[in-house]
Amino acid sequence: MKISLIVTTYNWKEALAITLESIKEQTLLPYEVIVADDGSSEDTKSLIEAYQLNYPTRLVHSWQEDKGFRLAASRNKAIAKAQGDYLIIVDGDLYLPTSFVASHSSAAKENCFVQGGRVLLGPNISKKVMEVGYKPHFFSADIRNRHNMLNSELLSNWFTKIKNNDKSTRGCNFALWKKDAIYVNGYNEDFEGWGREDSEMVIRLLNSGLDRIYLKFKAVGYHIYHKESSRGMLEKNQEIYQKAIDQCLTKCVNGLDKYTS
Repeated sequence: MKISLIVTTYNWKEALAITLESIKEQTLLPYEVIVADDGSSEDTKSLIEAYQLNYPTRLVHSWQEDKGFRLAASRNKAIAKAQGDYLIIVDGDLYLPTSFVASHSSAAKENCFVQGGRVLLGPNISKKVMEVGYKPHFFSADIRNRHNMLNSELLSNWFTKIKNNDKSTRGCNFALWKKDAIYVNGYNEDFEGWGREDSEMVIRLLNSGLDRIYLKFKAVGYHIYHKESSRGMLEKNQEIYQKAIDQCLTKCVNGLDKYTS
């Protein structure tokens, strides 16, 4: 199984560097890392080029022009470039513990997709992570959802369940087979601005007959603190999401196929 790790980013090269550094330390390296860039400036390009000189696995920069928040399009372009069979999609403001990729690999099952968890690093510990490379651990201060930091085979076996709904969807830590992403035509690019594009994708995957694995106590991302994105497009995005539910949609029209056909 070839794993493509897709990392989304936009004009925050300092956080992206934390993510790329944590990927280098994985016990299981992905086949490739694809940075899905929603229009960052030249400094992000320069950062990635510097990493490409000596990165332990294939590192690809998938960039699109900055025309506002277009996360769905950015992810679709990265998926189209992916050479792996299995996609792990994370945000470029996560510190990934060393077992992250290996845990996702062991959780992958046919006819399923995986929702991973996260912990929220507060502003104080985030500053330490960013400025001095501090590595968060269970007893670190300034952390929310601390229990998610437990990495336990036993607890994971107990608490990991099939949950076929879109509750607690976290697009920052999500995994699926590339063939399933192609089948549902990827992310719906009618979504612009923050909100609901991840949940709508989950609905279409479920409508396609796949099961959703809600993975606990494994493959958790540590989310670096930042201010929340604007919710200005949420009402419109909610309507697109609701349409997928009401019409039992499995595919979107404005999606991945424009980059793969």
